Amino acid sequence: MFREKKKKISGPGYNMWQNAWFMIKLAWTSKEKKVMILSLLSAVLAVALNLINLYVSPAILSAVERHAPVGELLLTIAGFAFGLMILSAASAYVNTNAVFGRISVRAVVTNLLNQKAATTSYPNVDDDRFIKLLAKSRECPNSNGAAPEAIWTTLTLLTANLLGSFIYVGLLSALQPFLVLVTLVSAAVSYFTGNRLNGYGYRHREEEAEYERHMNYLSECAEDLNGAKDIRIFGLQSWLEELYEKALNGYTAFQKKAQGVYIWASVADLLLAFLRNAVAYGYLIALVLQNGLGVAEFLLYFTAVGGFGGWVTGILSGFGTLYKQSLDITTIRECLEYREPFRLDGGERLEAEADRKYEIRLEDVSFRYPGAAQDTLTNINLTLHPGEKLAVVGLNGAGKTTLVKLICGLLDPSEGRALLDGRDIRNFNRMDYYTMFSAVFQEFSLLAGTVAANVAQSDEDIDMQRVKACVERAGLRARIEALPNGYETFLNRSVYEEATLLSGGETQRLMLARALYKNAPFIILDEPTAALDPIAESDLYRKYSRMTEGRSSVFISHRLASTRFCDRILLIENAGIREEGTHEELLRLGGRYAELYAVQSKYYRRGECENE
Repeated sequence: MFREKKKKISGPGYNMWQNAWFMIKLAWTSKEKKVMILSLLSAVLAVALNLINLYVSPAILSAVERHAPVGELLLTIAGFAFGLMILSAASAYVNTNAVFGRISVRAVVTNLLNQKAATTSYPNVDDDRFIKLLAKSRECPNSNGAAPEAIWTTLTLLTANLLGSFIYVGLLSALQPFLVLVTLVSAAVSYFTGNRLNGYGYRHREEEAEYERHMNYLSECAEDLNGAKDIRIFGLQSWLEELYEKALNGYTAFQKKAQGVYIWASVADLLLAFLRNAVAYGYLIALVLQNGLGVAEFLLYFTAVGGFGGWVTGILSGFGTLYKQSLDITTIRECLEYREPFRLDGGERLEAEADRKYEIRLEDVSFRYPGAAQDTLTNINLTLHPGEKLAVVGLNGAGKTTLVKLICGLLDPSEGRALLDGRDIRNFNRMDYYTMFSAVFQEFSLLAGTVAANVAQSDEDIDMQRVKACVERAGLRARIEALPNGYETFLNRSVYEEATLLSGGETQRLMLARALYKNAPFIILDEPTAALDPIAESDLYRKYSRMTEGRSSVFISHRLASTRFCDRILLIENAGIREEGTHEELLRLGGRYAELYAVQSKYYRRGECENE
């Protein structure tokens, strides 16, 4: 049985070094190696600039103390000025060019998340934990300041701070190692204190994701053109606003609490930095008074102590920032590496052959959705014979669509097996298995593209003659060819303002044309006539046998009259197959099918009488 227990989040699954290495490998494999080179070069240039600034004043002051010639003094000043100019220009050039590669790496992360969402095993789509994790992950790379891009700035600064610290340790050790020890101890205490406090957001990320998911959903509802009529007729605007305000208030309260925790981390860091600097500066002033350091030496060491404190503070701040960014990257990685119950990469390869006769068999199959109290389907034994037209009927919630998902491999049985030509479909590469099916489900995706692209599901190498033939077989050719741009007309106004809006029935016919274009061995039609009027429905039924000729097909419908042309009908009730046979056989049986058919036909006869 596919069921995943909800895990308690206690801490990040990866440390910040593992996540930094993950980003480095990602940059390497995505052909953005220059990101690492430019980051390292930027760090080296930053340290070089700091050292020049450290020595410029003491060097000039030393020359003045020695009463050096004016020429030597001017040459010293000119040398430092030239060095500063060259290094500053090089640093600006490197930092500017590093941005483009960092954006590219962030785009790669976004693309990986999109691929995960589009290809993940279908059960994950109904997994609440995965849905929350995906929503939170998509928030992580949504700006230039987001972790997948900003981490390169953090790593650059950390490299510069570490390199500068090593150099300053050598410089200060010549004066007094005590200063180095004081600085390092205070930095360690500050780091571990801040680390714990800054981890608050990660430990409560699912709570934050819940608020974000509610707000995003309500925003999408308000923007959805399909809901525009309901919003106006039923006055849903105030209700949507009220719900959004509640979600926003909860999100704001969460952020206030989180920011309060982060403020304490900053306060702790500030206090420790103050104590560290007070000890260091006090000790340095004592040395000046007791040992009589020269003016140039005093200025050098005084600046070095401040600089070393800055380097160490930078390391502390960098590790804190890297830790918080690592939490976001951990979220991304946990989403990308979320468990896949299906064989999406490995498994036995399978190549669909449109004209080959395949057989699908469900053997003692039961299925229960995660968290459900009882099975949706129990002990189903069913064979879909080659070339057979199978109808599946039953009341709402009987399990008709679940049965189709088991046949298509979108779900695996909790018990029993689904077999293709006698072989368990779990052994096949699942993406290969999906190529066996053309389907029109109740919920479908109408992409922002042309009519032809939506039928062919591609922007390239479209067989227009085949597109036209499939559109004609679906009964939509006259409507499409009457459009100003015909098959090149754009659909879906989410992207194209000039796009055409098709009616529900027209869209359903377009989806049927898409299923026909794929030309797979099996055709699945889940309520294909739900949005059609009776005349259009009757027309589609007459064409159904011709459209599915030579193919095995499964047809789901609530309207029992639509099943009479099928070779076999299954009535699903009480989680099992209650009745089975042709339309005429089931009527003669006088059972549940005949009862339901009588109710529906009585309704239609009454409607006919009233119309007359």
